[in-house]
Amino acid sequence: MLRSSPRSPARAVAVLAAGLLAALTACSGSESHLAADGVPTTIDIAENPDGGSFRLLTYNVGGLPVEINEGHPDVDLPQISPLLNDFELVLTQEDYDWWKPEGLASGFDFVNYHGRLRAQANHEYQSPQHPGPAEVGVDLAERPDLELGDGLGILADLPVDGDERVPWTGCFGGFSQDDGGKADCLAMKGFQVTELTLPNGAEVAIYNINAESGTNHRDQQLQAVDFEQLATHIAEHAAGRAVIVAGHTNLVLDDTAPASGGGQDGRIWEAFLESAGLTDACRAGACDDELVDRVAYRSGDDVELAATSHTLRGDRFVGADGDPLSTFEPLEVGFDWGPQQPG
Repeated sequence: MLRSSPRSPARAVAVLAAGLLAALTACSGSESHLAADGVPTTIDIAENPDGGSFRLLTYNVGGLPVEINEGHPDVDLPQISPLLNDFELVLTQEDYDWWKPEGLASGFDFVNYHGRLRAQANHEYQSPQHPGPAEVGVDLAERPDLELGDGLGILADLPVDGDERVPWTGCFGGFSQDDGGKADCLAMKGFQVTELTLPNGAEVAIYNINAESGTNHRDQQLQAVDFEQLATHIAEHAAGRAVIVAGHTNLVLDDTAPASGGGQDGRIWEAFLESAGLTDACRAGACDDELVDRVAYRSGDDVELAATSHTLRGDRFVGADGDPLSTFEPLEVGFDWGPQQPG
């Protein structure tokens, strides 16, 4: 059983709340599974090495301390855990597993949330803990407000290899938020990269992301730089290969929404898709321009990918009381894969 740590003093709660609340929650073989209807089923992921399908779930689990959280992650994350087994590939955000030693988070029960989220997840492949700032090139002397890791995690039934963590080159917003930011500098936000191997040996580069939040001019500048950085990484490390990018973009694509920055969010997203040669998976379902959790993909030289479904799964991820298990709705995308077709 996971041990619960004592609560922090009220003053520490207040200080942490000032930064974290708006910062990181801001918008702006065969395996046994439960099918979507809750009926047990068996998925043989190696049934046909020449083609098949898998389901991806991207989910911002809202894993901030309950003291400053609109939800109840201490209760909800253990309920999310077994539901993840329904998906062959799971990408999570705000699933924090690194905290600054002796920092503000160290006295919270919050430090056990990551373990609870994975306690009943049966995926054979699970990403390791974030290695810390030094290993990813972050200098704590230059980031005095830094308290947390990137909050990114991957669980998979299909083999995945590697766990590269790349922080964004910049961030805006500290504890006080007097600067008008959303305290993004409290976490090592960025992207996580791993290689997924399909049964025919073809590889897919998987990118799990959590982008800069906020809607002021500086936030918008950094969002543009973030996605340029991501596109550059894909060009340099995944040339000719299949790619899936999924996670919390913090981009609102509805140009009429105040959070869209006058349409700047949409321009950032479209420029990124074009630069990386990606297709928004929402085209396999209904595209919602207010949805900030997104999945994009492309085929590679040795494998063809096709999104076959795009479904919000708020119906599945609810507690016994019927309330959502996170303040963010999980997104499921179904993929078919097979040999690259000529022409």
